Amino acid sequence: MKKIFLLMLLFIFSCQNQKKKNNIDSAQEITDSENNKKSSDWVTLFDGKTFKGWHIYNSSGEINSWSIIDSSMVLTPDEENLGNGTGKDLVTDNSYTNFELSLEWKISEGGNSGIFWGVVEDEKFPTPFITGPEIQVIDNEKHKDAFIKPKFHQAGALYDIVEPSSDVCNPAGEWNHVLLKINHLTNKGEVKLNGTKIVSFPLSGKDWDKLIKNTKFRDIEDVNYHPLFNPNFGNFKTGKIGLQDHGNVVSYRNIKIREIE
Repeated sequence: MKKIFLLMLLFIFSCQNQKKKNNIDSAQEITDSENNKKSSDWVTLFDGKTFKGWHIYNSSGEINSWSIIDSSMVLTPDEENLGNGTGKDLVTDNSYTNFELSLEWKISEGGNSGIFWGVVEDEKFPTPFITGPEIQVIDNEKHKDAFIKPKFHQAGALYDIVEPSSDVCNPAGEWNHVLLKINHLTNKGEVKLNGTKIVSFPLSGKDWDKLIKNTKFRDIEDVNYHPLFNPNFGNFKTGKIGLQDHGNVVSYRNIKIREIE
C-alpha cells in the first residue's frame, strides 16, 4: 500500500513539474513572438562570395587587403604589414541605429581585431575607432594587449570600457559566435559570446559618460591621448558596422543583422 501511495505522489509531482515547464515554454514562446513583432527579420550582411554591401573605410577603392576564403571574410596582410594595421578597416554601406548583430569570428595565434558599431565616415575622422565603440576580438592567451589592462582588453569586452564577466572565448584558430545588441530605445547594449551574456552597458547619458571617464576615450584635454578621441566617440546613435584591420589574420563569417523597431 505504501508503495502505491509513493507512486501516486511521484506521479502528481511529475505532472506539476511538467506543467511548470510547459508554462515556462509557453511564456518563452510569447516573449519570442512579441520580440518578433518589434524586430524585422534577419538580413544577411555577407553572402560568403563577394564584398557586396561593404567597402574600405573612407575609401571607394578596391578591397585588396581582405580575401574571401571558405565563405569567410579574411584579412590577409602582407608579411611586411603583419601586426600593423594599414587602415583597411571594412565598413558596411548601410547605417544602423537599433539592432542585433550576429556573426562568427576566428583570430590567428597572437592576433587582434575588433567589431565596431556607430561608425561615421568623414575625412575628419581618420579611423572607425574615432567614432565607433569596439567589441574586442583577440587571442586572450598570446596577444600582449590582453594583459595590459586585464579583462578590459579581452575577447568580448567593450574595448577599454567594460570587461567581460567571464571568459567563454574559444582559443585562437577556433570559431567564436558574437551576438551584439544595441538598443537606443532602452539605452542598453549587450554582448553575448558563445551563447553567454558577458557584457552590458548604457549607450548614452550620465552612466555612459561615467564609464568612459577613465578610459582613453574620455572627453578631456590630455596630451597623452589622441585629441580626436574626445568629442565624437560613441556620440552617434546611427552609424555603420565595422571590422578592424589590426594587421593580424582574422576571419569573419555568417554576418547578419536584425533591426529593432
